[in-house]
Amino acid sequence: MRSASMAGVKVALVAAVLSGCTTTPPPDRTTPPATDRPVAGTTAPPPAEPTPARVVLTRSGGIAGRGDTVTVEPDGRWSVVDRAGSRRTGRLSGADLDRLRRLVADPAFAAEAGHPSAPTACRDAFSYRLTVGTVETGYVDCPTDGGAPATARAVVELLVGATG
Repeated sequence: MRSASMAGVKVALVAAVLSGCTTTPPPDRTTPPATDRPVAGTTAPPPAEPTPARVVLTRSGGIAGRGDTVTVEPDGRWSVVDRAGSRRTGRLSGADLDRLRRLVADPAFAAEAGHPSAPTACRDAFSYRLTVGTVETGYVDCPTDGGAPATARAVVELLVGATG
């Protein structure tokens, strides 16, 4: 009988080993799963850039009384509509689109929008109004008024030159 009980113990021991019956410690809740960790030797992808907003430039005034609106879509497509309703379209070059995105994302652009514009001393000067998303700024191109906001002026010069 003794050999039968020893045989039973051996069978139970072998069954436990083969079934993987071991105790495992609880998972470490402070360490993220392995799938969330970057693979050694690689870098995480850069964060996605925010989608740029539509840029609208309105130019009015001058001796002839212009009234042009330049609209640039986030993908670089542009359209110009003049006071008479004539329309021209095109696409910014990659370099111009990159520069436009950098200018309107510059914190200086938003800071300039926070400053109210003073009344102008000029007659027949061009007045520029820029709208980028919810940010609006503008100036009158009058040398005696003082300097125009630098970033807004750079955006205006870029758009007028590129959509000519």
